[in-house]
Amino acid sequence: MNLLELFSRTLDVTLPVFAMVFVGIGLKRLQWIDSGFVSTASALVFKATLPTLIFLSLIKADLSVALDIPLLLFFAAATLGQFFLSWAWACYRVPEADRGIYVQGAFRGNCGIVGLALAAGMYGSYGLSAGSLLLGVVIVMYNALSVVALAAYQPGQSTDWRNLLKHIVTNPLIISVLAALPFAAFSIPLPSWLITSGDYFASLTLPLALICVGATLSVATMRNGSQTAISASSMKMIILPLLATLAAWAVGFSGEQLGLLFLFFASPTAAASFVMVKAINGNVALAANIIAITTLMASVTVTTGIFVLRLLGWI
Repeated sequence: MNLLELFSRTLDVTLPVFAMVFVGIGLKRLQWIDSGFVSTASALVFKATLPTLIFLSLIKADLSVALDIPLLLFFAAATLGQFFLSWAWACYRVPEADRGIYVQGAFRGNCGIVGLALAAGMYGSYGLSAGSLLLGVVIVMYNALSVVALAAYQPGQSTDWRNLLKHIVTNPLIISVLAALPFAAFSIPLPSWLITSGDYFASLTLPLALICVGATLSVATMRNGSQTAISASSMKMIILPLLATLAAWAVGFSGEQLGLLFLFFASPTAAASFVMVKAINGNVALAANIIAITTLMASVTVTTGIFVLRLLGWI
């Protein structure tokens, strides 16, 4: 396969995903959708369509392939490593008041939307099912570690573990993973009409979610981006994915496993990070800048990463 063909195949994976993000930017600028639509649509995705997508992808999956314990353990360890590496860097290079926001922006990826969309585009049903299980792990870790980082540098804030546990236990995405596992493990059938209806409903998820991601981006805010936002974005989109993917390859992951790990490592900063910063009255401008910069960077860094990994024959 020549380089041009390889690059074309790479664009087949990434362009559909990021095209929908740019569609969201365009629709918002044309005022065809507004903040009310984005808020309602995002809630619909989080509470209903994405859990349905995850549930259906898992009950259709071969758990002997999708439930990859070494993959889950490595992903958890790598996420923890990224968290501590971001924090160590922040202690030396970031003003104290912004360190928690920097750390969260640098390690917390948008795996539930962008990561899962890329995994589905690249690996189909395997990407959805194995990615859904990774998502179950990462939701718990992202929420817990983000609370720790933010509380450490916000005066008057403490780590409310009871409230955090409640949010994790009632998270619709975690519930959908746990609900699907018995159906997948014991091959419990569901009526075909229910599966078909569910597929229709679940198919709303990725385009609607990606449009909402684009609609929330503010180019004007990005123009005023600080050096701290640029540093966190570089850490999130270049340094940490590079180190984590190399570590995964070094311990023996390759093919679909390595590709899936890279896509999750290379996802831009999650929009949920802004919500958490706002809740503690932190520097919301910095949080918004990091989300916007990393989301736009992702179209280049993810495409480049997939191209290089395929060129090397690692995925």
